[in-house]
This record gives sequence, structure tokens and C-alpha cells, in this order.
Amino acid sequence: MSTTKTKVAIIGSGNIGTDLMIKIQQTAQHVEIAAMVGIDPASDGLARARDLGVATTHEGVEGLVAMPEFADIEIVFDATSAKAHVHNDALLRPLGKRLIDLTPAAVGPYVIPAVNIEEHLDAPNVNMVTCGGQATIPVVAAISRVVDVEYAEIVASIASKSAGPGTRANIDEFTETTSAAITQVGGAKRGKAVIILNPAEPPLMMRDTVFALVNAPDADTHEQIRASVEKMVADVAAYVPGYKLVQQVQITEIPADSPVETLLVEGAERPTHQVSVFLQVTGAGHYLPAYAGNLDIMTSAGLQVAERIAAAKETAQ
Repeated sequence: MSTTKTKVAIIGSGNIGTDLMIKIQQTAQHVEIAAMVGIDPASDGLARARDLGVATTHEGVEGLVAMPEFADIEIVFDATSAKAHVHNDALLRPLGKRLIDLTPAAVGPYVIPAVNIEEHLDAPNVNMVTCGGQATIPVVAAISRVVDVEYAEIVASIASKSAGPGTRANIDEFTETTSAAITQVGGAKRGKAVIILNPAEPPLMMRDTVFALVNAPDADTHEQIRASVEKMVADVAAYVPGYKLVQQVQITEIPADSPVETLLVEGAERPTHQVSVFLQVTGAGHYLPAYAGNLDIMTSAGLQVAERIAAAKETAQ
């Protein structure tokens, strides 16, 4: 078994890329940071990388390809924007690099580590969906393991201060990508995603809410749903320590006069109950303060994927 860590690079020296770099330096067991890439030579991320002894370039992905370190890099994290990722993927994949996409570009398959990482360990490009998706889709998947989810809606509320230019530029892609992953990974028949940038001062912690409409007429099924969600929350918390339930899973009967049919796919059976799950994500504080749980869950999930890919390679050697 090899003891050499897999070398990785990060494209994007903003909030997400910088947090990921520090997280790799402090916590990674199977990967090590070999290069940090940006486009602003004065960015704080590149400055911190240089202070840590990490090779840097401010000439974007083309600068990365020209670096002497490039030949040894196996995995590239993309923390830029959905539009930029399409270009970066087209350049890097033919050169044999694996990509972990932290933008909502959705070029590769959606990956939620606690749900479907094993299915995509060999994928050349994986998409980490969104911060809201990483927080809520595991819960939708947990409910789907017990009963059919006719409709799932997620609301992600994050502190405005934790949303950098890249996050703001990707708002439309956030809703589209997260909604698609709610069905494709979470297993819901229809999904909807909402993001709220909360300007409150002092900044609030990341809060996420999942509403799922299901057919669960008996108490035993309710207990199975609660147990499945609680197990999934523990699975996510194993790589995102600040991830937790705020209160017990709520399961309530849907009133007969509630017009839920408008939310369902055509021909779906009318659900009997609504499952409500309330979550909080506290950041580890590697780069931004603890309120930036949205940052932390994305970088933690991305790192978890890289660690699993690297560990699988080590086992095979």
C-alpha cells in the first residue's frame, strides 16, 4: 500500500478555495495541496497559499497547466463559477486530471458523499451540487429509503456575509442544480430549491429546512422515517462536524383541503403526511467565521470525495 499522498490543486482563490486549502492542510489524510490558482495576484487566497509554501499562479487554469507542479497533480478542485468550470473541464480532462466541481455547473454526476460517493469513485468529473444541496439532499434520500417522496422542497438560509461574488453569480444555477439533484440523488419525484441570503447583523448560522410530502399513514412508518433521518445526519456529521438537527423530525397529517396536488407530478397519489426537518450547519472556522456553514459543508464534502478517491487508489496499489 502506498503512503504517498495524492497531489491536488485548487482553482479559485476566493472564500471557498481558500477555506478548502486550509482544510486540506490541517485535516487531510490522503491528499495534499500542490498548487493554488487564481486570477487576481492581490487576492488573499493566493497570499495565504504563498505563506503556507504552496505554489501559486494568478494566470488561471492556463497558468496551472504551465506550472512545473502540474505533472504530479491528479485531482483538481474547481471553486470558480459555473461558466468558468465548463472551460476548465474542457482543458483539464483531456490531460488526465480528475475534477471535483464545487460550482453548480453540473458537468459531471451529482455527488453527495453520504448518499452516493461509492457509485462515482471512478468518474472523471464529479459535481458537488451546492451548499444547500449538500445539507438537505441527504435528508431527502433518507426519507426516500423508507417511503416514496412525492415532493421535496428545501430552503437554505445563509448569512449574506458568507456569500462571495462567486456564490452570488451562481444563484440561478443554485436553484436549478439543487432542484435537479433533489430528484436524481434524493429520490423525490419532484423537487424545488430556495436560497435566502440573510443580511442580519450579527450574521446568522446557516439554517436549512426540508419539507417532504409522503404517504406514511401509520406510526411505525413515522418512526422508521425519523430513524433513517437521524442516521443520515450522523453520517454527514462524520465529515461535517457542525451539521446537526435543530429539533426532532416533525411528521404531520396533511389537511384534506390542502391543495398539495399543485406540487405533484401528474398522476401521483395524494400524499398523507408532511415531513419537516430543520438543520443547522456551523462552520469549522478554518477561513471564515463559524456562521459560514455554507462554505464549510461544500469544502468538507469536496474534501471527503477527494479523500475517498485517494484512499481507493492507495488500497488498489
